[in-house]
Amino acid sequence: MNFHIITLFGDSFDSYINESILARAQKEKKIKISFYNPRDFVPIPKSQKGKDKPYLRLDDKPYGGGPGMVMQALPVIKAIEKALSKTKAKKNSSKTKIIFLSPSGKQFDTAYAKTAAKKYTDIIIVCGRYEGIDARIKKVFKMEDISVGPFVLTGGELPAMLMIDSIARQIEGVLGNFDSLEESRISSSDVYTRPEIIAYKGKKYKVPKVLLSGNHKNIDEWRQKGSI
Repeated sequence: MNFHIITLFGDSFDSYINESILARAQKEKKIKISFYNPRDFVPIPKSQKGKDKPYLRLDDKPYGGGPGMVMQALPVIKAIEKALSKTKAKKNSSKTKIIFLSPSGKQFDTAYAKTAAKKYTDIIIVCGRYEGIDARIKKVFKMEDISVGPFVLTGGELPAMLMIDSIARQIEGVLGNFDSLEESRISSSDVYTRPEIIAYKGKKYKVPKVLLSGNHKNIDEWRQKGSI
């Protein structure tokens, strides 16, 4: 699976995707994560040519009035175009999915993650900032509006990380032992490990007896009651 992230802040992903399971998955080439900054596709204005760090503006005031700024369409379109040129299945567009992150989009869940992991080789995730992105990008490319929850965030980077994590774990080999998928077995949100009894501030806290019984039928029933 190849993840292509359209974002102004690619460095914000480093601390998460370069640790633990996702880091190992990349090292073992189970997944690949690439970044495309729309600012790199902004033409250098004449007034900025020759400068070491030219100011490349990619936002402007929204038509119709209102607060904040809106990301311009063309730099984002060109970033998506670049990502599409890097997809594994260039001649088979059905294997590539473009996702536009929006709080008004379809709710992302584990079922969506499973389908995505099986159906696509490349997923392009478009992360907005400010007041959003000029909606004309959705006229140029076929994409699906997706939301990770009933709330608004500063940008699409956190939702993109969440989706990468959730989809990647559905790919065989990413977790090492595929049976580790809690969503594919009877699994409780409460788990315990050794020691059997812990003491804290004069109180003792024990592991539920059923987990020590060895009776797998009863254990499964107990886990089912608190299943995810």
